[in-house]
Amino acid sequence: MTGPRFLRAGVAAGAAVLLAGCSFLHSLPFVGGAEKPKPAELQANPNLLAVRQAWTGKIGKVDFPLVVAVNGNVAAAASSDGTVVGIDAATGREQWRGNAGAPLAAGVGFDGGTAAVITRNNELVAFASGKEVWRQKLPALSYTAPLVAGARVFVLGGDRSVSAFDGGTGRRLWAQQRQGEPLVLRQAGVILAVGDTLVVGQGGRLAGLNPLNGSVRWEAPIATARGINDIERLVDLVGRVSRVGDSVCARAFQAAVGCVDASRGTVAWTQRANGSEGVHGDAANVFGTETDGKVISWRRTDGQRAWTNDKMLHRGLGTPLALGRSVVVGDGFGFVHMLSREDGTLLQRLATDGSAIGAAPVAAGNTLVVVTHDGNIYGFVPQ
Repeated sequence: MTGPRFLRAGVAAGAAVLLAGCSFLHSLPFVGGAEKPKPAELQANPNLLAVRQAWTGKIGKVDFPLVVAVNGNVAAAASSDGTVVGIDAATGREQWRGNAGAPLAAGVGFDGGTAAVITRNNELVAFASGKEVWRQKLPALSYTAPLVAGARVFVLGGDRSVSAFDGGTGRRLWAQQRQGEPLVLRQAGVILAVGDTLVVGQGGRLAGLNPLNGSVRWEAPIATARGINDIERLVDLVGRVSRVGDSVCARAFQAAVGCVDASRGTVAWTQRANGSEGVHGDAANVFGTETDGKVISWRRTDGQRAWTNDKMLHRGLGTPLALGRSVVVGDGFGFVHMLSREDGTLLQRLATDGSAIGAAPVAAGNTLVVVTHDGNIYGFVPQ
């Protein structure tokens, strides 16, 4: 679980200004002169859910903010060296494989036909069945997987600018620039489609854009800047989000979790929360992990806490996935924990290769797909 980094919004690509806390700091032996917190010991595995490992695969090491994209039964994943693969989640067989020709900064966007990634050379590269079809140079850094939707590819820059490209040719259709924040996160942001609106995270706000020209339809604040210096005033939304119909819930980095009605652009609720990973949920609840390792469930209707699990403190938890009757969350030691949606108690624990879980787990068909930092892919099937 690589911790986020801050960049000056206006500096040249790759010029890091400082490294910030979360899982990165937890990997250091000493923080602020004190020994790092000791990870909580694992509870005995109750084995209350029957889950079998159906298959494994290999793509190469993952040290960038990977998003595993799912369309139908195909999961698209990528490795740091530029490899991009499409995998049949039922069997684990590769459907296609390609390479961007350079290390990756973000990916994967995938609509079932076109897959898109962004290289560390600031190039947007599109594939069809693993074959490169076009690439475009981007004006800004990006750490967010492109969104492939409606025969277009949308890119959220590290400076939270937004660009649209023709999915077939790569022709730039429009670009929306905005006043950059003093600091931005080297971490995946928020971009998704809700009906005929493109919803993006810009600073501490969700913004609804017209996908045809980038004009702003509405803005809804999840969190506002506070403090007296750039670091304290940093406010940025981080992926993934939880969408149920028009309800879109997101996390503002180490500040808040909140839900917005995307049909009207109005805030339903916000709650203070200290985490750096995205959220997921269902019609009843929104689930997230805090920096210290707590897992929290908020009621989707009003944001009140439904339950808290504090049995996995300081284990480097990532972004959760609501799956069946469980909440699935990976940790920094290669374990996948399946908690009860009802009360957060442990139902099952799955082991991988011992390296940190490298991307938020996803569901493809009946298969839970997990990728580790060492580049191993696992397909688990609940019985």
